[in-house]
Amino acid sequence: MRQPWRVAVVGGGITGLAAAVRLRDRAPAGTEITVYEQSGALGGKLRTGELAGQAVEFGAEKFLMRDPTGAESAAVGLVRRLGLADAIVHPTVGQAALAVDGGLRPVPGGTLVGVPGDLAKVAAVAAPAADADRDGGRPLLGPDEDVAVGALVRDRLGDQVVERLVDPMLGGVYAGRADDLSLVTTMPALARAARVEHTLVGAVRAAQAAAPRAPGAPVFGTLAGGLSTLVEAAARESGATIRRDAAVRELHPTATGWRLTVGPTRHPESVEVDAVVLAVPARPAARLLAGPAPEVATAVGGLDYASVALVTMALPGPELPELSGFLVPATEGLLIKASTFFTTKWGHLRRADGLALVRASVGRYGDETSLQLTDDDLVATVHRELSKVLGTPLPAPVASHVQRWGGALPQYTPGHLDRVAAARTALRAAHPTLVLAGAGYDGVGIPVCVRSGETAAEEIITALGGSGS
Repeated sequence: MRQPWRVAVVGGGITGLAAAVRLRDRAPAGTEITVYEQSGALGGKLRTGELAGQAVEFGAEKFLMRDPTGAESAAVGLVRRLGLADAIVHPTVGQAALAVDGGLRPVPGGTLVGVPGDLAKVAAVAAPAADADRDGGRPLLGPDEDVAVGALVRDRLGDQVVERLVDPMLGGVYAGRADDLSLVTTMPALARAARVEHTLVGAVRAAQAAAPRAPGAPVFGTLAGGLSTLVEAAARESGATIRRDAAVRELHPTATGWRLTVGPTRHPESVEVDAVVLAVPARPAARLLAGPAPEVATAVGGLDYASVALVTMALPGPELPELSGFLVPATEGLLIKASTFFTTKWGHLRRADGLALVRASVGRYGDETSLQLTDDDLVATVHRELSKVLGTPLPAPVASHVQRWGGALPQYTPGHLDRVAAARTALRAAHPTLVLAGAGYDGVGIPVCVRSGETAAEEIITALGGSGS
């Protein structure tokens, strides 16, 4: 008699939970799904907390509404699946600024992650080396070529465009630097256009023209109750057994599937399953893969991560500009790399008492010394720098919170996607019932993580169905 499938999902972030929901929806009835989370909290970088009596995000704050094809993003699809669509809200203020030359200047229009498609529009912020972006009679990139974003943009448009536009944009998303990050991974649309176009400005325009557009449609969304409601609903609807504080320390292949070693060294627990979704960051994944797939472990373990701290403050009645926030070039010499005016950006967070919730992000890849400050010193420094950027002394915060995310943001160097594809191909050939999923492999952002988890679940279903388990 055929036994129910037993599937382990290692990692209780949104990737692992999305995988568990998809398994529940698509796997045969009776499938036993267990989510193992080594910490006490589900959700990974999705964490809604409370400050000054109000729900506020201490991790990711939003998701894209559409995917690159113009279809509904995987995050929105999951929100709908979980019955939370009525809770989606959108920013009421979308304009952000750049902190340059001691003041705030609106982020220029017509750019693609800071790379300009119209040089005149960025002149107030950066001076492009326009004469360098000449048509050389061939595409900017070869068919399989990948380059660092900074190298390409510096070569075509000069240092200022990188330092004042592109670097702050990438820093805000990846806490990384343009000179290190892969064009293909971080700007896939621009990379595709660069394989055809002969100038960078032309490639930006082509990428923008090819992007599906819905006039007036919101780009971003979040949930009125906080993104932790997404986490809670996914855990509930998956029907999975949730094991918190349950570290998976070893993976061993068996004749019928996998044996997991769970828990502390002194009192280990052995668990037998048919398949495993490995939805943890690259380094812990590499440790678990070292036994069953050493070559894959080596490839995966080479991915590096940046650490950041998010400092949130509740300020009584400050005069904030009508902006969603601002980005800071590293050349400005500030600890802050980005700031969000929560109660300005999101209408559902505005308060009748005038209290403003402001968040600042601290920490860039390769410069983690700033994160060695104590929480009190981080709050004081952020408060001082915010006052400097805004050009007015801000009132003392009535409440503050520091959320440290160690090793949170993957740093995708050129060739990343090819390396991941090769690693997955090798793993699939050797162990089809062990699948990698998550931001470390497919990119950042809630939609990418959700899609990665769902794709992993589909692969597991195919592998188990094909094997007759």
